[in-house]
Amino acid sequence: QVQLVESGGGLVQAGGSLRLSCAASVSAFSLYNMGWYRQAPGEQRELVASITSGGSTNYDDSVKGRFTISRDNAKNTVYLQMNSLKPEDTAVYYCNARFGIPINYWGQGTQVTVSS
Repeated sequence: QVQLVESGGGLVQAGGSLRLSCAASVSAFSLYNMGWYRQAPGEQRELVASITSGGSTNYDDSVKGRFTISRDNAKNTVYLQMNSLKPEDTAVYYCNARFGIPINYWGQGTQVTVSS
C-alpha cells in the first residue's frame, strides 16, 4: 500500500535549521501534488508549503523566505528545508500526497521543536 515516511525532525534552537524528508512508496510519484502541513497542540492542521507535479510552489505567509519545498522525482522524495526557525514553528509536521479529490495520503508525522 501507499506509504509516506517523514524524517528529519528534532529539537533545535531559535535561528537554527532543519531539513525534513518524505519518502513515498507510490507509483507515478511525479504525477502527485505534494505538501507539508503542521499541527501544533490545540490547533488545526495547516498547510505550510506545497509543490505541484509541474514544480510550482506555494507557501504560507508565515514561512515565506525561510522555508523551501522541493522534490526529487527520481528518489520519490519531497523535502522541506527550514531555516531561521522560530519557537512558533514548533509542531508536528506531516507529509501529504494528492492526486485528485479521492486520492489523499498522509505520513505519520515528525516532531519539530524550536527552543528560545
